[in-house]
Amino acid sequence: MLKEIILPGGPAATDGLPAERRRWAAAAIFTAIAMASLDTAIANIALPAIAVDLHVSPADVIWVVNVYQIALVATLLPLAALGEILGHRRVYLAGLLLFTLASLACACAWSLPSLLVARVLQGLGASGIMSVNAALVRFVYPARLLGRGVGHNALVVATAFTLGPTVASGILAIGPWPWLFAVNIPFGLTAMLIGLKTIPRTPRATHAFDFPGALLAVSALGLFIVGIGSATHHAQLWLVSIELAVAVLLGWILIRRQADHPAPMLPIDLFRRPLFALSAATSICSFSVQGLAFVSLPFYFEDILGRSQVETGFFMTPWPLVVAIMAPIAGRLSDRYAVGILGGIGLALLGVGMALLASLPASPGVTNIVWRMAICGCGFGFFQAPNIKALMSSAPAGRSGSASGIVATARLTGQTVGAALAALCFGLAGREGATLALVLGAGFAALGCVMSFLRLVVTPQRSG
Repeated sequence: MLKEIILPGGPAATDGLPAERRRWAAAAIFTAIAMASLDTAIANIALPAIAVDLHVSPADVIWVVNVYQIALVATLLPLAALGEILGHRRVYLAGLLLFTLASLACACAWSLPSLLVARVLQGLGASGIMSVNAALVRFVYPARLLGRGVGHNALVVATAFTLGPTVASGILAIGPWPWLFAVNIPFGLTAMLIGLKTIPRTPRATHAFDFPGALLAVSALGLFIVGIGSATHHAQLWLVSIELAVAVLLGWILIRRQADHPAPMLPIDLFRRPLFALSAATSICSFSVQGLAFVSLPFYFEDILGRSQVETGFFMTPWPLVVAIMAPIAGRLSDRYAVGILGGIGLALLGVGMALLASLPASPGVTNIVWRMAICGCGFGFFQAPNIKALMSSAPAGRSGSASGIVATARLTGQTVGAALAALCFGLAGREGATLALVLGAGFAALGCVMSFLRLVVTPQRSG
C-alpha cells in the first residue's frame, strides 16, 4: 500500500513534471548518474600513480577499485527498497551528498586505509544514486515520453562508462591522482542544489524496512562480486567455489524469507512477470557483452593486430560515439514500437558486430575496424533504452524502486561477469583469448536476442 506524504520539492508527480522543471530535474539526475558511472572505471587508470604515492604494492592498491564495486553492487537492492519506503528523492539526495563528501575524503586521503574507507563510502553513495535512478526518471517524465527519458539516461550511463578511462587520462595529464576525486565535488554540489528544488516527491510504501533481509542481500551480492573478482585474479578454485556457493545459499535464504513479503527486497514478485524477467535477463546478457568487449578489445588491437595505444584509443571511440547517437533515437522509438522488436534488432546487430570483430583479417585497414565497432555501438545503443523502459513500465508504480534497483544490478552484474569471463578466456587461450572473448560475446548477444524476441509472445502486465 502507498500513502501520500508531502515533501519539500513541490507538488506530487502524477504523470511527469512540467517541461521546464522536468529539464532541470533531469539535469540533476543525469549529472549524478554520470559521476557514479564514471567512478566505476575512472580509478583504474590512477592505480599505478596511487601505488607509488602511497608506497603500496600493486596487489594492495587494486582494492581501491574492488571496495568501491563491492559497496556499490551489494547495497543496490536494499537502498532501492528503502527508496520505496522513504521516497526515492530522499535516497537520491542522501546518496549524492555522501558521494560528494566521500569524493572529498578520497582527494584528501593520506594512506591506503584512509583511501579505502573513503572509497567504501563513495560506493555506498553511488549505490544510493543508482538504486533509484530509473525510478526517478519514471516519475520525472510523463508516460508518453518515458522512452525518451530512459533513452537519455541510457546515453549518459553508456557514455560515462566507456569514456571513463579517457576522462581519467585527461585529468591525470594535468594534475595528480587526487584530482580524479576532487573533480566530483563541484558537480555533486550543483546537482544537489538543483535536485533539492526540482526532483519530485514520490508515493511511499507503508511496510517496514526488512533489516535482516537487507543484511542477507548485502552479504549475498557482496560475496558474489568478491567471488567473481577472485576468479578474475586467478585465486584458488576452492576459494572461488566457497565464495560463490555461500553467495547462492544466502540468496536462497533471502528468497525463502521474503516469499510472502508484500514488496520483497529481491523482487520475486516482479520476476513472476514474464516481461520483467526477460528484460532483466537480456540486460545482463547485453552488459556481459560490453564487459567482454571492453576488457578484450585493447589486447586484441595491440597484441594481435599490432596497433599502438593511441590507435587503440581511436578504435574504441566509434562504439560510445554511435551509442550516443542511437540511444535517444531508440528511446523515442520505444514510445511507438514493441520493445521486444527493438531490443531483438539491437542485440542482433551487437552480436553481428562482435562476430565481425572476431573475424577481422590479419592486417585490417582502419575503415575495416571502425565500421565493425560502429555496428557494435549501434546495436548496444539501440537495445538499452527500450529495455530499461520495458523493465520500468512492466512494474507497478509502487514497485518502481525495486525495478530501478534491478536495472542497476543487472547492468553492474553483467559488466562484472563479462570482465571475469574475458579474464578466463585469456587464461584458457593465452594470446588468442581476446578472439575467444569476442566470440563468447557474440554468443551472449545471440542469447539475449532470442530472449528479447520472446517478449513478443508474453502478455505484458499493466503497471499500476
